[in-house]
Amino acid sequence: MTVTSYTTDRLLPADRFTWWHDVTVATLIPTVLGSAHAADFRAAAEVLDLGAGQITSMRYLPLTSARTPKLIRQNDPEYYQLSLTVHGRMGLSHSGHEVALGTGDLVLYDSSRPFDGWAASETGAVAHIVAQVPKTLVPIRPNRVDRLIATRIPGDRGFGELLAQFLTQVTAKAHQYRPSDTGRLSTIILDLLAATVAQRLDDHSTLALESRQHALFLRVQAFIQQHLGDPELSPGLIAAAHHISTRSLHRLFQNQDTTAAAYIRQQRLERARRDLADPLLCTRPIHATARRWGFTRPADFTRAFRTAYGISPKEFQNTVLHSDIGTQR
Repeated sequence: MTVTSYTTDRLLPADRFTWWHDVTVATLIPTVLGSAHAADFRAAAEVLDLGAGQITSMRYLPLTSARTPKLIRQNDPEYYQLSLTVHGRMGLSHSGHEVALGTGDLVLYDSSRPFDGWAASETGAVAHIVAQVPKTLVPIRPNRVDRLIATRIPGDRGFGELLAQFLTQVTAKAHQYRPSDTGRLSTIILDLLAATVAQRLDDHSTLALESRQHALFLRVQAFIQQHLGDPELSPGLIAAAHHISTRSLHRLFQNQDTTAAAYIRQQRLERARRDLADPLLCTRPIHATARRWGFTRPADFTRAFRTAYGISPKEFQNTVLHSDIGTQR
């Protein structure tokens, strides 16, 4: 997984607060920050890239933040943000709600609406984890999510506890996850968020039909990723594993403007291309890489690879590896 670290440690005291403001604008969402510690501000963050979203672990001295209507007009990524307070106290005024949060509490907020927030600690730095996910990927109707915006979600019970544990685990052990794991991690956080919202509202109808279908599609994607190397992977096998008909499976992919077979083939080709570009795997025969990702006939793999990328697997590997060797020199 790609992790980007930021720290004020190597900056002059006078530059730290302005720099931190710029980091939060670039990595989170634009806000106006204020702090009584601006003259000698200290902060650090690690940003975990999940592709469509991200998870950020932060420590910083007490401050205030404001998301203004002007900033929203200038830049709105249309995210839901989920915050877990790890140390200290936080508060949020958002969408007509006022909420105070302590260690272990979760809260949702919306990048498209103004808010005012504060973070404080009697023992130094505040620590919290923020997950950002595009609204369009959350398998819950927006009017349902709105009911939980700026309300306290306990992180010590039910799905809220699982969600808090997930955020803590991923940020603490980010090095254990590969870039290829980001799709699965995104699926997990979206599913846990949906389950948490449904449980907090105590409404089993929260996951409307289209939302449940989206959640099912995410689970199907994760299943395919886990079984790409199985040459027997097929729409029939996938449908049976999820207790749905093959017709229902095809309908899921039609809603995404693709087919199950095309998605499987594209994912296999991407994995194979990654392996062919890996210097550590340069001695592995190309037919072995093809078989590793479910292509039982080398000729079929070569034909599919050339159709997708305009170059044969061998030509691609030679080009990439020779380029790497030249760069190293």
